Amino acid sequence: MAQPSLNGSLSSYSHPEYAEIVVVRHGETAWNAERRVQGQVDIELNEAGRQQAVAVADRLSREPKISVIYSSDLQRASETAQIIASRCGWPEVIKDYDLRERHLGDLQGFIYPELAKTHPMAYKALESEKEDQEIPGGGESLLQLFDRCTSALLRIGRKHKGERIVVVTHGAFIRSLYKWAFPKAGHAGDIHNTSINVFHLSGEDTWTLKVWGDVSHIHQAETLPGFGGTRAYS
Repeated sequence: MAQPSLNGSLSSYSHPEYAEIVVVRHGETAWNAERRVQGQVDIELNEAGRQQAVAVADRLSREPKISVIYSSDLQRASETAQIIASRCGWPEVIKDYDLRERHLGDLQGFIYPELAKTHPMAYKALESEKEDQEIPGGGESLLQLFDRCTSALLRIGRKHKGERIVVVTHGAFIRSLYKWAFPKAGHAGDIHNTSINVFHLSGEDTWTLKVWGDVSHIHQAETLPGFGGTRAYS
């Protein structure tokens, strides 16, 4: 897919026929690096995550003007969003509960490679292909997550038709947006911290993917630590 231009300008955005929604995964946390399931546990960024957030913020500050920045209310996302807002000269971030990560019930707080032994029933539910399978301990099913994600982005996109906006959220949330664009597609692949994914919402709520998993801003920042936490449950 074509990558966005990094031309060092702050050109205006003028496409009244659709909303351009730049969806960014939050920066890395200590739990990402440990492969510990976060779900909706509120974990802050680690130092690597803050550097990643600066890198994506610098990139977005050189791209066409952003009208508004939305974020999950969990601090790993909201801190990433605040760093973007500061670099882009935007006064505030709108925190939205509906942009949270998937709730993973009893699995939250535990190391992913150990889940099959420590929580076999909840792990089986997590790995189930049944879209209506909820996770013990209050965890969401894939269908519940999909409905929450698509409803939130429809609400936001309809409000900002003709604008370019940023949404900072989480891995499983972003996977649902990919599924919305490609209902019959297979695995979406790894979703790296601070990866950029661009969608258009146009016409009669037509949802189109334009850029997927772009991390060129990280590769260009040679002093940054390597990636961590590519699992979607963060």
